[in-house]
Amino acid sequence: MSEAIELDARRLFCPLPVIRLQNCINKQPPGTRVRIVATDPGSMNDIPTWCRINGHEMLEAREQDREYIFLVRKHDDEA
Repeated sequence: MSEAIELDARRLFCPLPVIRLQNCINKQPPGTRVRIVATDPGSMNDIPTWCRINGHEMLEAREQDREYIFLVRKHDDEA
């Protein structure tokens, strides 16, 4: 499995972490994994909700040292 794409969303507030993730994922082939790090506490709700609505798989969501770290896998269907 290839390495995840790293996406830095530190110091960005809602809705920018989700927008950055969406822009990145839209350019990638199905199955791509993106690791995003944010500092906005709202991202703990926003990113998982966005994944669920858009059919992407949330592989990890955790808080560490006041940062919120997510690992997202782009869905396999391009529909």
